[in-house]
Amino acid sequence: MKKSVCSARGALALGWLVLTTHAFAQHAGHHPPTASSPYSGLETRAIKALSDSQIADLKAGRGMGLALAAELNGYPGPMHVLELADELVLSVEQRTQMQGFIHAMKQETIAIGEEVIAAETALDRLFEDKQVDLDSLAKATMTVAEAQGRLRTAHLRYHLDTRAALSTAQTEHYVRLRGYAAQP
Repeated sequence: MKKSVCSARGALALGWLVLTTHAFAQHAGHHPPTASSPYSGLETRAIKALSDSQIADLKAGRGMGLALAAELNGYPGPMHVLELADELVLSVEQRTQMQGFIHAMKQETIAIGEEVIAAETALDRLFEDKQVDLDSLAKATMTVAEAQGRLRTAHLRYHLDTRAALSTAQTEHYVRLRGYAAQP
């Protein structure tokens, strides 16, 4: 009886060894992995650092949250002010000013947005073409950063202009209408 218990234990141990070895072999790469990177699929983008939506926003001169420092601290943007024109009781002159700000902002930011796209494209190509080194990297990233900085400055500047065109009461009402806790 002792011999059969030992044989049974040996068989179980051998079976366990075969199963764990097989499982380890599968885990070690004999089968394709099932997990993927959160970046998987982004390698097919035309510009790796920009989504199609971001490119469209840059080409259309949209704000993309670049002016949140102003917006959330009591410096309204012209587009949102114009959307709330009736509630803010804008004068005809103020409506005209807001329309002018929007038109000028779009013209300016569309042009700078194209610069951002071109700079990101150039940076992407350095890596794609395997031509990147420390000097070209520094130059390309500075070009991107400068274009992004000009874009953000442009969006923020129109918030300054908009606040200057409104009364204090209109600005305070705007903040309440937008549901912000910040005081103008």
